[in-house]
Amino acid sequence: MATKITVIHCWSAPRSRSTALLYSFESRSHTVALDEPLYRRWLQEKGGGTLGISRPYEEAFLAGIPPAEEDAADAWRWQREQQCFNERIYHAVDTLLNNNDNGGVIFAKQMAKFATLFDFESNWESGESKWRDKCHELLVEKNVQLVHCHVLLVRDPVSVLGSWMNSSDVHGSNPHPDEIGITQLLDIYAKAIGGNHDVVVIDSDDLADDPCKSLRDLCSALNIEYDESMLRWEAGEHECDGPWSKWWYHNVWKSSGWNVGGDNDARQNPYRSVPPALLPTLRLSMPAYTFLQTLTTSHKNRAVTTPPSGKLYEDPRNEHVLVYVGAPGRTSGNIIPRDLAKISPFDSSVQGGDACWEGVRVYNGRIFHLDHHLNRLFRSAKALGFENVHSRKEITDAIFRVLAANGMRDGAHMRLTLTRGEKCTSSMNPYFNVYGTTLIILPEWKPTEGATTYDNEKGISLITAGACRRSPPSTLDNKIHHNNMIQNILPKIQANLAGAADSIMLDTEGFVSETNATNLFMVRYDNSQCCYEHNGLESTGEGDCSGAVLLTPTADHCLPGITRETVLILAKELEIKYEVRRVSLSEFYSADEVFTTGTMGELTPVTKIDGRVIGSGRKGVVTEQLQQAYKRSIETRLDWSTEIPPFC
Repeated sequence: MATKITVIHCWSAPRSRSTALLYSFESRSHTVALDEPLYRRWLQEKGGGTLGISRPYEEAFLAGIPPAEEDAADAWRWQREQQCFNERIYHAVDTLLNNNDNGGVIFAKQMAKFATLFDFESNWESGESKWRDKCHELLVEKNVQLVHCHVLLVRDPVSVLGSWMNSSDVHGSNPHPDEIGITQLLDIYAKAIGGNHDVVVIDSDDLADDPCKSLRDLCSALNIEYDESMLRWEAGEHECDGPWSKWWYHNVWKSSGWNVGGDNDARQNPYRSVPPALLPTLRLSMPAYTFLQTLTTSHKNRAVTTPPSGKLYEDPRNEHVLVYVGAPGRTSGNIIPRDLAKISPFDSSVQGGDACWEGVRVYNGRIFHLDHHLNRLFRSAKALGFENVHSRKEITDAIFRVLAANGMRDGAHMRLTLTRGEKCTSSMNPYFNVYGTTLIILPEWKPTEGATTYDNEKGISLITAGACRRSPPSTLDNKIHHNNMIQNILPKIQANLAGAADSIMLDTEGFVSETNATNLFMVRYDNSQCCYEHNGLESTGEGDCSGAVLLTPTADHCLPGITRETVLILAKELEIKYEVRRVSLSEFYSADEVFTTGTMGELTPVTKIDGRVIGSGRKGVVTEQLQQAYKRSIETRLDWSTEIPPFC
């Protein structure tokens, strides 16, 4: 069986705690640590000021001869750098085999800017064959297998650039983006996965915040054993240090290990400025960092609590769903992975909840009531005084594009949000909305019955909201489908705490308005024979409901829902009598059936209100009939839906 040696290629931007990580691995047993073994060649090819890149030690470094003022005892450091990367790997392998028959680890700290000198297919220095071949011969002779792993150590570019300025006497005060290397990390990631290599991404701040966990996770991902010695090292110079260390490593030399168990807020003092001259580099670097940060363990495990279902994603496809965000104009909107999607902090939805929205469902290649939802969206936008609004064609096209990108033709729900748009300065004043509205389309794979909806067979329990009342038009007209949702969220919290599905919201005079999320209906039987449930019989949906009366509150204090409107149409077609009037809470308590309506969950029976059993405590005949009629309308009333074009 071959002896395994793990070669860790750790790529990072400067000022990313890469030297501390180097010392961590140097502290392990059976490990050889290499400090930037491609640096000399990179400086040889990039130096001389051609890119504004120069170093005070450059001449001595390239010659392998220490400066006159350098301690002669350190001459070996300068001479060692004459060896190429492949030669350094050869000697590291030889050292491990001489000291340990069980292999070990080679940790090579590299700056991302050196990646142009590395062949990611072979995992050797490009353009060099002598020492690569010698190493291959050694591996065959000793029956050794090299396992190459790539680690990207990332850090917030603001911190990198702020820290960089502390050493401006070494490299100058206006570094070229090629020196910072954050964009190169993205290129390294692409090349590594293109070469079928696993890539581990670790955030420098996570490493500083919780070094023990971060190092354990890193070793686990690299399939090597974690060693407690990685948390500590000797202060001062290290044998692995490159000869340039005296110019760069002052801070890490003062340390003797990671701060374990103390106050490890990696983003605390010092507070550093980013000079305006470095802003172009920051703008260039931030998108690469944003993407790479999503690959870290801390990002993937960022949830601080678990939903009631125990799953972050009821449907695992939603973890990687694509969303749409953009201003008016065909080229202004983008389809983006959910964890990369952002809107500006200057957007009106962030500044003041200044937006309107719709929830839309996709069934069997069609969007149900899309025209109705878009009509209401535009009515809300007009009532709110939005200007420079997306056209109907733009919104419809964006919907089709994002559905196609996700391959969604059935079993999906979309939330459409139209904000007043981005402001040029922080203000409540719409005069500063100069870029047009922002359209956000969030599609998800979402069943009508599930963790985020309701149980449409067994039914749900409701409570009555306490302090929050549904506002009248004189206060805030609920016919505007706006994003000021605190009036809905507080009753929902109350329902959660009471173990109920939702809260019934009353108007200012105490009449029932709706729930915090849906419209409400109740059924009163004037002919008791129509209630099969009361006789202990199972509902077939075919009972005689000629004596049933369907009641729903007026829309004076609630949103006149599109599903609510559909139910009233279906009731008329089924010859079920209905009334739209003010309804008291006591009428709901004594109702024979109660159900809610909404696009997300369709029609949901209510079996309890404030602990009182409604009817038989099970889904009633009228509710069943209307549920079945609603499902049939989805399948057969094609004039009520919009066909989704074929996907390529």
